[in-house]
Amino acid sequence: MKRIGIIGVGEIGRAIVMGLCHGGGASPEVFLSPRGARTAAELAERYEGVQVCAGNQEVVDRSEMVIIAVRRQDRHEALARLRVDDDKIVVNVMAGVGNDDLRRTLATDAPLVRAIPLPAIRERRSVTVVYPSHPEVNSLFEQMGGALPVADEAAFNVFSALTGTLTTHYTYLATLTSWAAAQGIASDDADRYVRDLFQGVGRALSDETRSLHQLAADHETPNGSNERIRTTWFTPANSEALNKALDDLLADLK
Repeated sequence: MKRIGIIGVGEIGRAIVMGLCHGGGASPEVFLSPRGARTAAELAERYEGVQVCAGNQEVVDRSEMVIIAVRRQDRHEALARLRVDDDKIVVNVMAGVGNDDLRRTLATDAPLVRAIPLPAIRERRSVTVVYPSHPEVNSLFEQMGGALPVADEAAFNVFSALTGTLTTHYTYLATLTSWAAAQGIASDDADRYVRDLFQGVGRALSDETRSLHQLAADHETPNGSNERIRTTWFTPANSEALNKALDDLLADLK
């Protein structure tokens, strides 16, 4: 794709632009909607080939592939009366908005593909779940960390629910830092140590020869500190509560 449009330039829209323009080499022309005007203007100034359009229809008209990244609750206002020709490819990255819903809104026969780009796509280090599989869309995301096509929308929704755990992880780390500070550790020192500790965990995750259960076991010794925290805090009740929260989120996404 040599011409890519993005409607909705929030955090994910910004990350996609940065991923498209990351690392030099030939980048596609990128056309941004005026939604999120400050971010769009910043990206246009930073990257050659990125332009801000006067409106969403201009984004569609100038693009071969259109990525729709507006918030779920804003989609009807943002997409109302938009004309999308059948030769376009539309990538739907709106959480909780199925392709049938989007097709009714756009009234188009253009191919629609759902995707879950994550913030790390800005560094081309994030696999992106897509449904249905589409060669051009798969190729786009392969360039930015990898594409993971899934068999149906039910599977897609499971992956979408998993993304809802990101801020829980960050809050867990923030809680560790706050606890250390309450013990008299300087906040900056606690923050630095927790970040470094879990960046190391992130690097260990790149070893795909070991399952996640195996990685956990490899970091424990019998009756050691890690085992103690895992068994006293992450109890079966704790695990069940997490599963229940994910079940409820998945039901809403359906």
